Amino acid sequence: MAEYILIFISAVLVNNIVLAKFLGICPFIGVSKKTSTAMGMSAAVVFVIVLATIVTWLLNKYVLVKFNLIFLQTIVFILVIAALVQMVEIILKKVSPPLYQALGIFLPLITTNCAVLGVAILVANNKDYGLLEGTVFGFSTAVGFGLALIIFSGIREQLEFSDIPKALKGAPIALIIAGILALAFMGFAGLA
Repeated sequence: MAEYILIFISAVLVNNIVLAKFLGICPFIGVSKKTSTAMGMSAAVVFVIVLATIVTWLLNKYVLVKFNLIFLQTIVFILVIAALVQMVEIILKKVSPPLYQALGIFLPLITTNCAVLGVAILVANNKDYGLLEGTVFGFSTAVGFGLALIIFSGIREQLEFSDIPKALKGAPIALIIAGILALAFMGFAGLA
């Protein structure tokens, strides 16, 4: 149990996928203008990363490694993630239209989120992770992504009421705040 807690704390705070590994920067900057959209994207990312981690780990272990096809890993993982997102979108549309409406544009956007592919590759290439450890890591990484995104969106909403110099409005101040947030998360480095 302690091992899973360590994986969780490490993935969420110490090695945050956005702020330490710099994966998923595009949705981090693009979807962080409103907290409500950030929360929707966070929920969708958690769901897709966990599902993609499980499927890609199984594919990697029982197909790619077994038949010595590791060189196809990235291409196969991209195709699997795209197919999973499409499948989830179709199922949600039929089974739960309100949830489908709530996620809206976020599901197709996840297909191009490099954090999803990055987590799948990190889990597949980590020889210490079995399926359960990999799934915990995937879930924890997605929670870390969501935490960083929601904090960042809250700060960006507050910046709307601040007197910011004209030259820094928009992307420049967002990048400065993202850098400061990354420095703040570095403070957790001693935890794991």
